[in-house]
Parts: sequence; structure tokens; C-alpha cells
Amino acid sequence: MKIFSRRLRKLLSGLPVDDGRLQEIRLRVHAPVLLRFQDGERSVSEEGRMIRNPAEGYRVTPGDLKETLDYLSGYSLYAYEEELRQGFLTVQGGHRIGLAGKAVVEAGALRGMKYITFMNVRLAREIRGCADGLIPFVYEKGKLCHTLILSPPGAGKTTLLRDLIRQISDGNGQHPGMTVGVVDERSEIGACYQGIPQNDLGIRTDVLDGSPKAQGMLMLIRTMSPETVAVDEIGSRADVEALEYSMNCGCKILATVHGSSMEELKKKAAFERILRERWFERYIILRGRRSPGMVKTVCDEAGMILYEQDEVRKA
Repeated sequence: MKIFSRRLRKLLSGLPVDDGRLQEIRLRVHAPVLLRFQDGERSVSEEGRMIRNPAEGYRVTPGDLKETLDYLSGYSLYAYEEELRQGFLTVQGGHRIGLAGKAVVEAGALRGMKYITFMNVRLAREIRGCADGLIPFVYEKGKLCHTLILSPPGAGKTTLLRDLIRQISDGNGQHPGMTVGVVDERSEIGACYQGIPQNDLGIRTDVLDGSPKAQGMLMLIRTMSPETVAVDEIGSRADVEALEYSMNCGCKILATVHGSSMEELKKKAAFERILRERWFERYIILRGRRSPGMVKTVCDEAGMILYEQDEVRKA
């Protein structure tokens, strides 16, 4: 609540938004406040009541956005130039604040943003144990498999990845703990604050916070000797090259990517070689935003279905 303007804070603080179902809070100048829950969308009235009709909701003012941005940036938005270039800020707790407005472009490259008039607060949650049902499927003959999690945005892939990291790091009666190196480019996995993860990533995990994924993977391998490397939302050719290097160094890979099916993944140019050469041994496909964290399918390296959703517990 501390990141919002005083007016928005007053409206939101009295709502039942802390029951684990709230996923996003969207602010748009001159438009109603919209709250996205697992079961649909709500707004908030000017009296601070939860309502279903957005037309009757409190409309965000330019002052609301400016005051919220001041709180987010400590009254120095220019200090977050690099983050603005990427279109988001991450606050304590791992919550990611997406921003949009007037783009600043120089020589054809995005340099920053001004006149920010749109904001999406995506709530991050640590759910210990959400990967319990998947642990038997990411190991084969006692060894961890290279694993890729696919899902559309907001479907729980980062939450699932986070708990997989914790359990693989800590180990259990069947599988010994492994050293895990996490490249947390957007500070969403570990939610580091002053370098210390706020989320539990296990006792054998080292985190490189705020680093680009490709560079971070190479750095961790050189400096921390991880047995497993974990990254969120891979996609660029540089990411793919770093994955190949990590695998050639003997590291197991845990990663996520945007996608809803193996067919959709095949259309991504950067993944053509990955799929053809069968880099990943397990593909975990989540159902989507309407069922966050629910596993739809588990496939092997050839894309053959190993387990259907009925056989995998809800994550």
C-alpha cells in the first residue's frame, strides 16, 4: 500500500485484497481503478467499496499517478533510467510495476519514458510447496532434468519456478540438495532487497540480482560454480547462447518462457535449434491466467506427453 498515492491508499486499504486471489492493480489516467482477481475483474467506488461495474468506479487522476510515481522512485524517477527503458520497476517483495506513456526514442532506440499515464501493479507471491507435485517429474533416474516451464503472462510460471528452485536447493529424502545459481534480471524470483532475497530460494542458492540473463549466467558459472542455473523468461538469441554454454559446462537448467503450447514454442525463431536438438528434457505447460499455477501437460524432450493435468497436482 505504501507505493500508492494517499487517495488510492485510502480506497484500497479497506478492501479484501489480501486473500491471495488478487493478481493485478491497473491504474490509467481518467479511467477506473481495475483489480484483476483469479475469478474476474472488479473496480472500487469513490466510497471505497468493491464493485463489478467499472463505469461506477473511482477514476484515476493525473495527480494520483504522479504521487504514486514519486513514492515508487523516492522522488527521483531519473535515478531509474535503466528500469524505465525496460518499462517496469520492481519494488520490495518482488512486485513488478509495469509502466507506459510517452516513449523517448533516440536514433531509433528506446531511451526512456515520460508522461507516464498507465501503470500495472503485478503482485508477486511466494507459495511454498506449490511445486510438490512436479518434483517426481523433473528427476529421471535420480538426476535433475533440464526443465522449461511454458505459460502465458500471469499464469504462475515464476511462482512455480521459485518453489522448484527452493526444493532442488534444499533437497529431500530422495534427492540431495544442489547448488543453484539464479539470474534474477527483474528481481521477481528472489525479490532481493539490498542484496538479500526476501523469498526463500533454498539453502544452497546464490542470486545475481538485476543482471541481464545472458551475461549473468556466464558470470555465475565463472564465479559460483553452480550445479543448476535458473532464469526467468528466456527468449533472445543471447539467452539461448548462454543456455548452451551453461549446459556444456555441465549445469542443469531451470527456465521459463512465454507460451501456451509446444506448437506455439516451435514458432519462436530462437527455439528452433533448442527443439530440434532436444536441449530440454522436460516441458511443463501451464493452463493459463484463468487457472494460475495449474499444470496442463508435462512433455519429454521429444515433445511427447508424459502426464496429463489430472495426474499432476495443482501448483
